[in-house]
Amino acid sequence: MLDIKFIRENPEVVREALEQKAGTLNLDELLALDAQVSDLKRKTEQLQAERNANARAAARARPEERADMIEKGKAIGQQLAELEPQLRELEARLKNLLYLTPTIPWEGAPVGPDDSFNVETRVHGSPRTFLFEPLDHLALIEKNGWGDFERAARVSGSRSYILRGDLMVYEQALLRFALDQMVKAGFTPLSVPSLTKEEVLYGHGQFPVARDQVYAVDGEDAFLAGTAEVLLNYLHAGEILHEGELAKTYCALSPCFRSEAGSAGKDVRGLMRVHQFNKVEQYVLCKAELEESKRWFDAMLNISEGILQALKLPYRVLEVSTGDMGLGKYRQVDLETWVPSENRYRETHSCSALLDWQARRANLRYRDEQGKVRYAYTLNNTALATPRILVMLLENHQNEDGTVNVPEAVRPYFGKERLEPPGTGRTSPTSSW
Repeated sequence: MLDIKFIRENPEVVREALEQKAGTLNLDELLALDAQVSDLKRKTEQLQAERNANARAAARARPEERADMIEKGKAIGQQLAELEPQLRELEARLKNLLYLTPTIPWEGAPVGPDDSFNVETRVHGSPRTFLFEPLDHLALIEKNGWGDFERAARVSGSRSYILRGDLMVYEQALLRFALDQMVKAGFTPLSVPSLTKEEVLYGHGQFPVARDQVYAVDGEDAFLAGTAEVLLNYLHAGEILHEGELAKTYCALSPCFRSEAGSAGKDVRGLMRVHQFNKVEQYVLCKAELEESKRWFDAMLNISEGILQALKLPYRVLEVSTGDMGLGKYRQVDLETWVPSENRYRETHSCSALLDWQARRANLRYRDEQGKVRYAYTLNNTALATPRILVMLLENHQNEDGTVNVPEAVRPYFGKERLEPPGTGRTSPTSSW
């Protein structure tokens, strides 16, 4: 969220950002409520000062004067008792409105209401020309017995999947490969819980606007996280770090859960859009300097591009428009990877800089070299998410016989050069039992 002082001093800048990002906040309501809160704070502070002065005077007063002063103190106390609950209520309402304030987007962001205004900045690699009729990823999975969607739906509902044989092993190999790339880049690997608290989701920015995307655990303050970023962003909440400790660079491999509310009818087949998936996430907490943020933004984007290049996948780079990037983003660049069966690119990575928008929500602070306590900047990006990336890998690297080649960089993790149907490659150990 934005600093209330900035909002007061730059209302038209905030109003423009709300328009560019299709925000739902009524800025006039926020400003009016802020004025009420400020006025009530002044009244309570004046009354508290008056009560304290009265108490000091009563302690020095003659006995015949003290009784009146005590009564005056009680009267002031009664006024405060009436005003303070009102102040707490107004402050809570103001905070809920502040949650809806947008980060001011960077000047290079394309301005537009949706993803049709995203701008392609460059393309890496060319789509493959097939010398045979290629199959889509679902047909490849069915042909080779690499998954079971029918039984998955029976036990877990729609948008569920079971990977089998080589494809299951391949998924795990890819995740470990991506994790190793993050470690080589100097990021600290972490395991994080799948369960998180409501305050953590507010700190991340997913609440209140995207609450319908999150699975809640009935009867508990517990939710299933849609990304490890949610938890990584709250690890240092309430702490005051030393500037020398920054940047904090974390990566995490975790299961992720999303309800996919509002996506009825979209990508219902196969592995493109599912309720549960796995992701290696990269996250940075850095000094509140634009150059520092840009440096980490470029570094994280380079890591993701390096992973796609190692996987031998064609992709394009998109500068995301203001209306598609979400309230908290200062800048967002997406990587979209080629899907042969759809003859188009689909998103696989999203690199985001949020400045201090998350830090103010989660209370992420550090003390700079001058001793001033400041809110930090945060960034995040996908390193690799499965099973979506399997769609691109299966379709782009398939052979005419239905087998699928494994990129050379992943072969040490997978143990073979290609994915094959069960019984044609890997063998089970014999048992003497």
